Amino acid sequence: MNTQSPFDYQGKRVLVVGMARSGVDASRLLLRLGAFPLLNDRKNREALGDQLACLEGTRAEWHLGEDPVPLLDGADALLISPGVPIDAPVVLEAQKRGLYTIGELEFAFQQAQGVMIGITGTNGKTTTVTLLGEILKAAGHTAYVSGNIGLPLSQTAMQSRPGDMLVTEISSFQLESIDTFHARVAAVLNVTEDHLIRHYTMDNYIAMKRRVFNRQTADDVAVLNADDPICARMAEGLPARVAWFSRRRVDLPGAFVRDGEIVIRWDGKETAICPAKDVYIPGPHNLENAMAAAMTAFALGVPAGVIAQTLRTFRGVEHRIEYVATVDGVRYINDSKGTNADSTIKAIDTMTAPTVLILGGYDKHVSFAELARHIAESPQIDRLVLLGATADQLEKELRAAGVARILRAASFEEAVSLSRQSAQAGGCVLLSPACASFDMFTCFEERGERFKELVRKMVRA
Repeated sequence: MNTQSPFDYQGKRVLVVGMARSGVDASRLLLRLGAFPLLNDRKNREALGDQLACLEGTRAEWHLGEDPVPLLDGADALLISPGVPIDAPVVLEAQKRGLYTIGELEFAFQQAQGVMIGITGTNGKTTTVTLLGEILKAAGHTAYVSGNIGLPLSQTAMQSRPGDMLVTEISSFQLESIDTFHARVAAVLNVTEDHLIRHYTMDNYIAMKRRVFNRQTADDVAVLNADDPICARMAEGLPARVAWFSRRRVDLPGAFVRDGEIVIRWDGKETAICPAKDVYIPGPHNLENAMAAAMTAFALGVPAGVIAQTLRTFRGVEHRIEYVATVDGVRYINDSKGTNADSTIKAIDTMTAPTVLILGGYDKHVSFAELARHIAESPQIDRLVLLGATADQLEKELRAAGVARILRAASFEEAVSLSRQSAQAGGCVLLSPACASFDMFTCFEERGERFKELVRKMVRA
């Protein structure tokens, strides 16, 4: 068991706000602990569909579509899903009343058993945790990959046992509400502008990311990107041993590339892992993800040979630079997980043929100026198709950067159709929106699945 819960849930009425996957699994775990969950979401029962079916017939109380603040009158504690900000009225009121308040990640951590590994960063989290999970499984460990990746840590907590490896993807939203969360190995992969509609300022966003190291001690390891100046500054004052990963430097403890070889320097020794060209997943950003996973696994005692074999065979994750099909000589690439500008820049850098890029989506109140400059300088981006809530802003910043080959689409389906019409044989169509999906879809996965569905219809036509 990790840190014992400071709150006894047995017989307590716990208001759970946010009935997405995290809230549902947290409620299931509360039921196991003998609590009485009060289920709340701004959506009503009809809008939530069957995602709460597993809670039917339990002692949970249903308060869907209701204002959560009045429900505090009958609650002993408040548990919030990651989508609920720590400055939400219900959280502020609960704290004012002195009610025990906890986030889903912190709650799940307190109930989980095993070795906690926490991975955060603006981009690359899902690829890195999935790859790390595969490395640990190949080494013979029971490894759970959960957290922000889609499988809540609350679900893992119900299955985990001492000695299990809990590879946890952690978002800045989840880090807002941690307290006793303690990772044996924690990593920050990179930090670029994102989620300012939630965190307000870049300084706040950076501070949230650094919180993943809060409870570490000298017995733990903090993994950081030496090539990212924000990450580099995070090392200052950390009690944990710092392990770096870098594509550019070879003078630090950690994972680096020297003469085309991935090498790890740790405990005063150097260990060759494999040639960098052997890493199966493409792109310089994925080399960084691979080194972060390799360093983390090595710090956990995984042999170099096991790490190397997994780096050579790991095929990547769905919705991240995912090849879908070739239609009329054009390759279609699904990068729906490209939900911010930096992620899309990395996807662009993997393109090796003339590419039509589909951009746009939910407005997170961030600048696209750097992305626009990158597109203007890219030899591969042939044309852009813009859609969604950010289309106007994107077009303004792209034209300011000198990009002229721009089309506008009124719907996602039209965007794919225009891309097909514009693409040339031997080229690519890349869906990498640089935006979240919430203006058109419930999540980036739904957006990616719709893209793949439309492409497969082309194949069958």
